[in-house]
Amino acid sequence: MKQVVQNYKSGELAVLDVPVPGCKPGGVLVRSAYSLISTGTELMKVSEAGMSMLGKARSRPDQVAKVMQSVATNGVPATYRKVMGKLDSYTPLGYSLCGVVEQVGAGIDDVKAGDLVACAGNEHALHAELNWVPKNLYAPVPDGLAPQHAAFGTVGSIAMQGVRQGEPQLGEVALVIGLGLIGQLVVQLLTAAGVRVLGADPDPARCELAERLGADACGDPASAALETAVAELTDGHGVDQVYLAAGGGSNQPVELAARLCRDRGRVVDIGKCRLDLPWNAYYEKELDVRFSRSYGPGRYDPSYELEGRDYPIGYVRWTERRNLACFLDLVACGKVDVEPLISHVADFDDAVETYQRLKDGELKAITALFRYPEQAQDTEDAAAPTVAVPTVSVKPGPGRATRTPVKLAFVGAGNYATSMLLPHLAQRDGVELSTVVTTTALSAANAQRKFGFAEATTDLDAVLGDKSVDAVFVVTRHSSHAELTRKALLAGKTVFVEKPLALTEDELAGVLAAVEESGNDRLQVGFNRRFAPLLQEARKQFGARTGPASLRYLVNAGRLQHGSWYLQQGTEGSRFAGEGGHFIDTASWLLDADPVSVYAVAPAGNEDLQVVLRYPDGSTATISYVTTGAPGFPKETLDLVADGKVLRLDDFVRASVYGRKKWVSSRLPKARDKGQNAELASFIKAVRTGGPMPVPLESLVATTAATLAVQAGLAGGAPVTLERAR
Repeated sequence: MKQVVQNYKSGELAVLDVPVPGCKPGGVLVRSAYSLISTGTELMKVSEAGMSMLGKARSRPDQVAKVMQSVATNGVPATYRKVMGKLDSYTPLGYSLCGVVEQVGAGIDDVKAGDLVACAGNEHALHAELNWVPKNLYAPVPDGLAPQHAAFGTVGSIAMQGVRQGEPQLGEVALVIGLGLIGQLVVQLLTAAGVRVLGADPDPARCELAERLGADACGDPASAALETAVAELTDGHGVDQVYLAAGGGSNQPVELAARLCRDRGRVVDIGKCRLDLPWNAYYEKELDVRFSRSYGPGRYDPSYELEGRDYPIGYVRWTERRNLACFLDLVACGKVDVEPLISHVADFDDAVETYQRLKDGELKAITALFRYPEQAQDTEDAAAPTVAVPTVSVKPGPGRATRTPVKLAFVGAGNYATSMLLPHLAQRDGVELSTVVTTTALSAANAQRKFGFAEATTDLDAVLGDKSVDAVFVVTRHSSHAELTRKALLAGKTVFVEKPLALTEDELAGVLAAVEESGNDRLQVGFNRRFAPLLQEARKQFGARTGPASLRYLVNAGRLQHGSWYLQQGTEGSRFAGEGGHFIDTASWLLDADPVSVYAVAPAGNEDLQVVLRYPDGSTATISYVTTGAPGFPKETLDLVADGKVLRLDDFVRASVYGRKKWVSSRLPKARDKGQNAELASFIKAVRTGGPMPVPLESLVATTAATLAVQAGLAGGAPVTLERAR
C-alpha cells in the first residue's frame, strides 16, 4: 500500500510503498476514502523539517533539553546516533480521515466490514491507503453524511474541546482570534450554542467567510473597527471569552485577548501561539487562562486510546470519542457546515506536489483533502497475516553450524532495535539482514531503508517458515516476548529476545515447554551488561574470591514521560519486570551463581524498589532501583566487596579495583559501552559455528524467575524462595 511520509532530517516528502498493517484485536482496519491535510499543524511540521539543524533546535527547545539529558546519561556518540537515527527516518503525516472498515479485529462489535467511520490520531489516521485504528479513535458516520465531510471529524473534535473548555453560556459574547480551519469551526460551534461571535484575523477573505458562517463581525486584529464592534456588542464591558486559535511567533493574540476581554473573563488556548502573558493586564482583570488539550479527555492516555478502556459517562461526559461522534452529528444535521472550508481536493497520488504547493504559498487553502482511489482491493489482500506456528516436518538438531553469511530476521524495529542493535549488525561481516517484521507498516519500511533488510513485511508466519533464516531477533513490546520466542523455537530458529523473556510464570513455563517439545534450546536473552568490556576487565582485575561477597547496585532509573508504554503495567508489566533482569543477570554473573531467594520492599508512595538477592555461598546482592533521584546523577553504579577487595563501576565510564594493588581504568574517550556489540558478536559466533550459546539457558531461566519473584515478594511482604524444579 502507499503512505505519505517525510524525512525530518532532509525534509524529503514521499509517497512510499509500505506493508499493509495488521488488524490487531481491539480495532479495525480502515481503507481511506478522504483524509484531511491540516494546513496549520502539518505544514508547521513540514516547514520545520526544511530548517537547518540549528533552526530545528530553536523551534523545539523541549527536544533539545531531552537531548542534553541523554548526553549527560549516555554520552555524546550514543546520543548522536540515537538522534540522527530518529531524524533520518521516515515519519508519517496526517491525523483526520474518513474511510470504510475492511476488517474487524477481535473484541469489536459496534461496526462491521463495509461501515463508514471517521478516524482520529496522528498514529492511526494517517495519510495512507489503509490504517489500523483502535476502538476509541473511530466513530461511525451518521447516515447521509458525505465521507469528505466526515473527514473533518478530528479537527472538529479539537475545536469542540476548545469550546467546552470555555464553558460558553447562552447570550454571551466570544472573540475568536485566528480564523483558520480551527477558528472557523469554533465560530460555528459557538453560534450553534447560542453565543454571539466576533472574529479577528488579518486575512479579509477569512473574515468574510467567518461572517458567512455565523460570526456577527470580524476584522483585522490591529483595526479600530474590531474594538468598536466589541464595545457595541458588550456595552463596553468586553467579551466574556476569547479563543486563541492562531499560530506563529507573535504575542499579539495574547495581548489582544487581555485588551478586549471583560473583567474575570475566560481565555482559552487552542492553537499553538506565543504565550508571553502580560502580567499586569491579566492580573488587573483576573483573567481565567485555560488550555484545551487536543480532541478531549482520553488523549495521550494509552489505556484509553490503545487498550479501549472507556471513561464512565457519569464521570467524564465528553471523551475524545464522544466529541468525535458529537461533531459528526452536528455536521449531519446541518448545525455545522464544512463544505465552505474545503478549498482544494487532490488525488492521493499527487500528495507530494500538493504539500509543496501549500508550503510555497502557491496553493492557498483553509482545508485541503486527499481523495483515495475508489476501487477497493480484495479483502484477502488486506487481511492481517496469521501468526500460527508453522509446521516443520523435520527439525534440525540444535547446535548445527550454519553457512556464511548468517541470515537474521528482526521482529520489531523500535528505538532500541534501531539505535542499539541494528547499527552493530548492519555492517558486520558474515551477517545478512534478511527480513524485518512489524505490525506498523512504516517502521518496517524505515528499518529496511536504513539498515538494508532484503524484505519488510507484517507476515510473521512467513518468516518463521523460511528455512533460510538462521536466527530471529524478538525486539517487540514486553507482553509479546514469550509467545514470539515460543513460536520461533518451535520453528527451529535460534532466538535472540530482548529482556524480559517472560512476564509471568506461565509464560516462562510456555517457553520451556517449547524447548522441550522441539529439542531446540538455542536461546539468548539480551542481558548485555555482562559483555561490557569495562566490566569484563574489572572482573578480571578483581580476580577469584574465596569468601562470600556483598554487592550493591544503584540504578537511578528516573521518571518516565507521560504516555510512555512502559507505564502500561496492566499489559506490559512493571518497570522492574521489564528492566530488572539486566541488573540481576549482572550480579549473578559477577558472583558466578544463580540466586536462591529474593526479598523486595518498596517505600509507600513511589516506585522505588530495594531488592535483596541471596546466593548459595551466602553472598548477597542489593539492587536499589529508584525513580526519584536527580536526573543529573549517573544511572548505574556498582560496588562488589569480598576478600578485602572492592570493585567499583561508575556508569560504564570508569572502573576501579582496590586490593593489594589498585587498578583504575582510564576514562573512556568515547560513549558508554554497555556490551551490546560484544554480546551480538558472541551470539553470531554461536549461530555460525553451532557452539554453545553465550549464556547458558539455566542462567537465563534463573534470572527471569528471580525477576518475577520480585513482584511476588512485594505482594507477600516476605522473602521468596527460588526452588529448582524441572
